[in-house]
Amino acid sequence: MSSFFKRPFVSVVRTILIFVLVLSLILIGQQLSYTVYQIGLSLLVVSTISQIPFGNIPPDSSFKRSMVLYGIGLSIVIAVFGIGIIAVPYLLRLGQG
Repeated sequence: MSSFFKRPFVSVVRTILIFVLVLSLILIGQQLSYTVYQIGLSLLVVSTISQIPFGNIPPDSSFKRSMVLYGIGLSIVIAVFGIGIIAVPYLLRLGQG
């Protein structure tokens, strides 16, 4: 387990995010509790949105550089989703003629 933490920070976070993604899919797939389903869905959204920027950070980045790049990447992801949400009603009206 100690070799796990000797890996670069970005590599550790990516591994954790993959495990969280798998866990969230398991929680979504269970059919016993709606609350567990909601927790799984929330985990899936958060881990997916976090995975997008972390997937684009160079693996040898320091912690500080990783956090700066994560902030920039997360800002871009939020901006793209925000623009998409704002644009959908206008695009729908264009499609209806």
